[in-house]
Amino acid sequence: MKKLLYISGILTFFVLMSFMYADFFSSMTKVDYIDGSKTLKFTTKINTNHISDAIKINPSTAGFEAEVKKYVNNNFDVYVNGAPKTITFTGSQVNGETVWVYFETGGVSDISTLKIKNTILLSAFPKQSNVVSIAYKGNLKVMNFQRGKEVNEVSF
Repeated sequence: MKKLLYISGILTFFVLMSFMYADFFSSMTKVDYIDGSKTLKFTTKINTNHISDAIKINPSTAGFEAEVKKYVNNNFDVYVNGAPKTITFTGSQVNGETVWVYFETGGVSDISTLKIKNTILLSAFPKQSNVVSIAYKGNLKVMNFQRGKEVNEVSF
């Protein structure tokens, strides 16, 4: 009887542990090709607490957007057909638990390969996962990034 009670207690402990709060670390980026302006537009969704922890600044302070801009510029690189592209930060918006970051790169007339290096939050959170979906002329490609796989390339 004691043994049954002991085993029951252990099983109950493991069941309760499975319901404990587990933080999920991810960012999502949507890339849209705008044919008329030959531009790739990026919209990135990041958890507010995670990005503020990474850049060490409160999201309600005046310098938050400037730090987010610097952080994205240092942690996101784009190569079109093997050539590096300059990304231009166009803004950000804090909306509760989410920070939306907007940036773009111009002068993209045709894409045969798109290579991205995405290290957003990877150094701050070991289990961080970054997903990038690319819409280009009717094609949709998805890239996944994590520690050890910071660079990804797709062909169109």
